[in-house]
Formats: sequence, structure tokens, C-alpha cells
Amino acid sequence: MIVVGSADIQLSRRFSGNSTGTVKLADKCVTMVIMDLIARHLPLSRLLAKKSFFLFGPRSTGKSTLVSQQLATESLVIDLLDSATYLNLASDPSGLEALIAADHRLNKIIVIDEVQRLPELLNEVHRLIERDRLKFLLTGSSARQLRRAGVNWLAGRAWLAHLYPLTRVELGKRFILDRYLRYGGLPIVYLGDDPDEELNAYTGIYLREEVQAEGLARDLSSFSRFLRVMALANTEVINFTKLGNDCQVSPRLVSDYVQILQDTMLGMLLPAWTMSKKRKAIKTAKFYFFDVGVSRVLAGIETIDRHSNLYGKVFEHFIAMELRAYLSYRRKRLELSFWRSKHGHEVDFIVGGQLAIEVKACRSVTKRDLRSLSALADEKIFPNLYLVSHDKISAKYGTIHCMPWSLFLDKLWNDELC
Repeated sequence: MIVVGSADIQLSRRFSGNSTGTVKLADKCVTMVIMDLIARHLPLSRLLAKKSFFLFGPRSTGKSTLVSQQLATESLVIDLLDSATYLNLASDPSGLEALIAADHRLNKIIVIDEVQRLPELLNEVHRLIERDRLKFLLTGSSARQLRRAGVNWLAGRAWLAHLYPLTRVELGKRFILDRYLRYGGLPIVYLGDDPDEELNAYTGIYLREEVQAEGLARDLSSFSRFLRVMALANTEVINFTKLGNDCQVSPRLVSDYVQILQDTMLGMLLPAWTMSKKRKAIKTAKFYFFDVGVSRVLAGIETIDRHSNLYGKVFEHFIAMELRAYLSYRRKRLELSFWRSKHGHEVDFIVGGQLAIEVKACRSVTKRDLRSLSALADEKIFPNLYLVSHDKISAKYGTIHCMPWSLFLDKLWNDELC
């Protein structure tokens, strides 16, 4: 078990047993207790003070735990994974009003969990927001079914938020970089005793439940090949023709599959920043899976050699996910993108018009590592450019700040960069 403090060790001993089943149950219990102690950086109460919200996030990122942590005393939870609740509301969506009325708390927030399972409910939600000024939190792991059902997203009466895997700032002293780069930030994986088993189970559940059971992809074997090929191409510029050849499907089908990953929150396209004038930029997007551990397992990678190119890609992936979570949780209206010139210069991340960030896995920064940032600096657009690495020494070369990755993330989450 990952050591997280004496209290956690005591909890582990308290729940431990002799049989395998008891030990596995104990592991789950300890993981849940530890998860309850972790403060997530998405403030639900503050968001819901303004408006109703959709909250989307991949499965097992902790949406239910977040609701119980932050809204336990003020929310009515309607769980559409509960068969009885689902069947009752599926046969009569208007029954939602009666469920809400049965809870006599005033000013309560109504949480509808896995709302994508019953898109018809949103008409009732819309009506109750308009008539009774109720506040709703509508959670789910996929926007695809809602989009296919022609949902109008409540005509702007609910805003959108996302929950991602655990971040470094949320894990605090429990964060270990090598563990995170190998296993990612899904709570049940990172905090668990057997992260390899949890990750393998997670990818299997995704294929079975999200894809096959919900009919998101007609040919599961083709989609499975696509996932492996896409994971091997993680952090790279997308070439639909090459990807199609590698997984034996058409480029059009690859495009559809990528959209499935986006709709189910399991991947994101990072658009190209094309505003450079001195050096013409490419316009093709890059792709990132939502979690470094999931990406590794899908690619069939067992180990990550510290001195390999793979380590550099995974480290870049980690920083990408930190940036995305920060911008989302802080409600920053800044686009995250990347820049690559047609002559080969590349800067990993552009944040709005404010930051340019290059990520290197090296332990000692040289002038050679500054070439792409220096090329971008010639555009005279970004006031600050950052080279983030494992070098423990901070330095500044003109407008380029070189700093350790840990210091960079500290400054980011302390709102000192943007």
C-alpha cells in the first residue's frame, strides 16, 4: 500500500483480513476513506450559487465523492444507476417533480447522477428551473447520448463544468511523480494497493460499458485496435490517414472514434496556435488521453525508462493534464493550444495570449533546449515564456524563465502565472 500517513496505516490494519475477498474489500474501504480526506479544487457550492450546472467527467474520477464531500447536507441525489429510480422516471419523467417535493428541505440542490441515461428528464429539469427557480447539478460521464438525443442543454440555463483525475495540488504530500507517471490520477488507481489491476479493470470496463453496452461503436474489435494505436500516438499530431492504416479502418471512422473519446471525456484534441507571423505554423491538432496511466495501459506499455523518449512524452502529458485541470477549475476562459512551425520548432503549450510553455524531461537545461521558445519569442506576443524541466536550478534568459516542474506547478495553482 502506498504510505500516506500513520492514520491511513491504522485504517489499513483495522480493515485488513485473512481472505483475499476481505483484503480487497479492505483496500476499497481504505481508498474511499483516503479519498474523503482529499480536497478537490472544483468548488461546487460556489458554482451553484450562480446557476445550475452540468458536471461531466470520465468514470471513476470521483464525481459522486465530490458531491458527498461538498453538498452532503444541501443536496437531494437522484441516481439513475439505481434500477428502480431509472425505471420509474423512464416510464414517467414528470415523476421527477414528486421525488423533489418529497424532500422538504428548502433551497436544496437537486443532483441527477448519470443524466445521460435519461435525456428526456431535461425537459422536466428545464421546466422546474423556469417555474420554481430550482438549482440542479446534472452529472454524467458522456455528453454523446445527450447530443444524439438533440438536447438543447437547457437553453443556457445550466453552465458546464468538468472533473478530471486527481492533480498534484490535490494529492499534496501523497503525490509521487514516478508513481503518477506510471499509474495516473484516477483515485481508485493512484490511492489503491494494486494500481495495475485497477487500471486493467478500468480499461476493460470502459470497452464493455461505455462502448459496447451503449452502442457507441458498432465494431468493438476495430475500436479496440484504434484505442491501442491512438494510445501509442498519444501527445502527437493527429494524422487520420496514418492512424486509419495502422488500425485497419478508414480515416473517416478514425475521426468518428476520436469524437467518441472526446464525448466520453477520455481524450482531448489540443488545437494548433496559428497566430505566428515570422514562422508559418501547422494547423493540425494533437491528441491527449485524459489520464497518463490509462494511456499507458491502452498502449500495452509495461515500464517507462527514465532515459527514454517515452518518459519525455509521459512527462509532457502530465503537465498537459495539470494545465487543463487548472484552467477548468479556476474558470479561466483561456484556450490551451500548442505551436509548431513548418520548419520544426515546437512549443508544447500556449495558454491564451499569456503563456508559452516548453516541457523537457532533462535534468540539466542547455541553450539547445531553448531554441523553440526563442523562435516563438521573436514573435513578441508572449510576455513570459517558460521552460519546465527536472533541472533544480531556476534561471532566466531574456523573456524565457527556466524552472523546476514542481515550482512551475506551485506558481500555476497559486495563480501567479495567469
